[in-house]
Formats: sequence, C-alpha cells, structure tokens
Amino acid sequence: MCIGDRLPTQSRRDDYSFARMRSHDADEHAAHLSGWDQTYEQLTPGPFEGFLCEALFAGIQLFRETTNQSVHELGSGRPGAYMFGVPIGLQGEGYFDGRPVGLDSVLVLRDRRHLDFRAPAPLDLVGLSIPIDALRGYALEIDQRDVDDDLRGVSVASPAPERVRRLRAFLLLALESICGHPQKLQHPVTRRALEQAVYRSLVDTFAVAADESVAAPGPTRSHALVSRAQEYMREHVDEPLSVEDLCRELRVSRRTLQYGFREVLRLNPVAYLRALRLNGARRALRAPVAGTTVQDVAARWGFWHLSHFACDYRRMFGELPSETLHRAAC
Repeated sequence: MCIGDRLPTQSRRDDYSFARMRSHDADEHAAHLSGWDQTYEQLTPGPFEGFLCEALFAGIQLFRETTNQSVHELGSGRPGAYMFGVPIGLQGEGYFDGRPVGLDSVLVLRDRRHLDFRAPAPLDLVGLSIPIDALRGYALEIDQRDVDDDLRGVSVASPAPERVRRLRAFLLLALESICGHPQKLQHPVTRRALEQAVYRSLVDTFAVAADESVAAPGPTRSHALVSRAQEYMREHVDEPLSVEDLCRELRVSRRTLQYGFREVLRLNPVAYLRALRLNGARRALRAPVAGTTVQDVAARWGFWHLSHFACDYRRMFGELPSETLHRAAC
C-alpha cells in the first residue's frame, strides 16, 4: 500500500466526512489531520507506520491516531478551536508543552497556539477538536460554567482519573460507532445527538470544584533548556555544530545538556541533531526539484560521507535515500 492511501471505509459530504488512512512517512501522516499545520520529526529508527481514523461533523473533529515511532510534533492546531488528546496506550512518558504526559493526562491545545509534543513509541491517542465559541456557549448555557476559566493556562490537564477514563471510553465508543456505519452522519438528528454528547462529556471532564485545579505541573526546567537548544540547532542546522558549541551558547555544562535531552526527547544532543538533519534530507528527497541528486541533498544537510549518510538514512527510515528520490520522481 502506498504512502497516504485511504482505506476502503470513507465517506464525504458537505456536512460531514469520514476517512481512515495509513501512512509510511511521518510528515505525510501529519498532513492527513484536517486543518492542522504541523511537522513530525521522526526520532527513533525504523520504517514509520501511522494510522488515522477521522470523522468531521457539526464543526467537530474526532480522530484516533497511532504511530509506531517516537516523533516530535511541531506546529499549530485548528484555528478557532479547542483541541484535546487522550492517550489510549502509552509506553513510556511523553512531553507536551514541556510537561510530562501519562496515561491519564488530557492534552489541551487552543486555537493557533504552538504545538510541541514529544510522542513516545508507540503512541495510540484519541483526539477531539471543537469550536471555542460553541463549547463556551454550551458550558455557559447548560452548566453556568466559564470553560475558558477552567482551561486557562492548561496544556496538560490532570482531572480525576475516573473522569479521564470516562472521556476516553466515550470518545472511543463514538468513533467506533461512526467507523462501523459512517452513513449515519448523513442524518441531522444523529449529528446533533453526537454533538451534544461531545459537549456534555467535555464539560463533565473539566467540571471541578472551585478549590481544585485540572492543570498539571508547569514546564520542567529541562524543557526550557532543550527548547533553547532546539531553536539554536534549527537556526544553525547547516553548520557543523558540536555539543561544545551548544554548551557555550547556552552556558550550561555538557552533563546538564545531556540530561535535559535525555529527559525531554529520550535522545542525546548529537543524536537529535542527526535526526533533525535526516528528517530535513527526507523532505528534500520527497519533494525534489529538477536535477536533485542524493549527493546534493546529503551535502546540503551536512552529511559529507555519502555511504555513512545512506546507512544512517536507511536505519532511520527503513529505505535508502535513492529509493525515496526515485519514488518521488515517478
């Protein structure tokens, strides 16, 4: 099956849509999520396998996403929406906006705010995007709550575990029901019932007592350091950076830098920089201009030894760079 193939079950109309998609490339997978502007950097080696099941109705986006490799997700979410993510399966700890993510965490992203998620491998997550104004109006009218107050400053929420489990179970049940018979979304009554159930489930999840808080602890100190290091790396990705260069720029010890990267990204700084360059080379090979060669791309991304580049590339993505280039040129 080719990259990005849509699976047989799919349905689309002006008032709803449903699709299931598989992908074999991290960036291709990221592009499948409707309305999001994001880039996935693959961090662990091996062929990428991703699956996305997505339903759109009544301004709501409901989806389930699985990936087999650790990826760093960067970008922004759907404009004018609150977005929520609930892990289904999580092996190891993820980091979202600098905060640790566990199985009973709820990820929260608003409008066009910056997405920064280091997803562990493998990842299985059910997600939801809902218009801000619609959710705010429902909470005020039905529950006399200000959802903006409930979620202000929250990026990783920690409601009571039983609330998270109820939300997870509801979202999975709703998606499973749509997946079994997508045509049910053609009925306005069904869409309305699902819409109201989604609003109610979200408000119930975050309806805490006045003296409680759903917010998880703030960003770790390591995240701030790693974010500065990543920004510097991206600005100088075409230069022969070393760990010593980063230590001097950030004014930290090698040990502190190594520890920070291990905590946040599960990689050391050298391995992360290599992954950053390999992902950049892959994007160039998947969207070549006339006359593009593997050697040119390798040199442009700082790989001076072609056979070492080919070996590293194959280890990371499960194919040779020449195979990526050939497929893109077909």
